[in-house]
Amino acid sequence: MATVGTAATVTEVVDGDTVVVEVAGRSERVRLIGIDTPEATGGFLPAECYGDEATAFTSALLPIGTDVRLTRDIEARDRYERLLAYVHRSGDGLFVNLEIAAQGYAEALIIEPNTIHADDFYTAAAHARDQGMGLWSACGSADVVLE
Repeated sequence: MATVGTAATVTEVVDGDTVVVEVAGRSERVRLIGIDTPEATGGFLPAECYGDEATAFTSALLPIGTDVRLTRDIEARDRYERLLAYVHRSGDGLFVNLEIAAQGYAEALIIEPNTIHADDFYTAAAHARDQGMGLWSACGSADVVLE
């Protein structure tokens, strides 16, 4: 399945919703649009319930060396200068952002004006929550800080 977007290669998974890719000969930190995974241990923010699991899931979806296609929405970068993108695996077209929410590793996080897939993210996260998948059964809700 061909996906329109910019070709890149995953070089690191930072956490459940942030990866580093090589694109056009440079390294870019990419924030996956439309989702928010719990914070993993060892980051700048306090670790949250299911953060390490979300990071492991994203790492399984995007092992180092995975070719991806990056697609922008309206805003190109966030306040931390990360590239904002929808990520599709090149090999099979999997919409990674959506898969993370659908499997219960993230809640929907829609920040205007980047709203092209907002309904899809809300629907996927709600279904995962209703089915008690991932963080929803382990933590009860998103953003539960570990003590």
